[in-house]
Amino acid sequence: MRFMMIVKATQDSEAGVLPSPELFDAMARYNEELARAGVLVAAEGLHASSSAIRISYPEPGGKPKVIDGPFTEAKEIIAGFTLIEVKSREEAVEWAMRMPDPHGYGQGEIELRQVFEAPELTQDPVALAKEIEMRETVTRKPRA
Repeated sequence: MRFMMIVKATQDSEAGVLPSPELFDAMARYNEELARAGVLVAAEGLHASSSAIRISYPEPGGKPKVIDGPFTEAKEIIAGFTLIEVKSREEAVEWAMRMPDPHGYGQGEIELRQVFEAPELTQDPVALAKEIEMRETVTRKPRA
């Protein structure tokens, strides 16, 4: 089971305030712990929404619309994420509870969401085989 720990943005993260050296070190130790346990898939911080782009689909079958940031509601914006692969929801919660306050100062908020696996979305054996092949290609192919 894969879970994404979504770190919610704050006014500071949206203002481009970088983590303190102490917080950066704490997050690095946490990510190392996840890696040693063999559950870490990815962990990244994101730039502020001022440099973000949203693509919206205002009508079915219509042309996508491009909207440049910044976006106003910091609590609805993602500042970073950690993707883990674990055996259960309970294990995901345990790992999320161990994450240092991602912004410090008692402002951090993490949303934990399970990632859909292909068999949950389709039972079509051809589509499942294509999905598996694509994932294998992505994990072994170096980027140019």
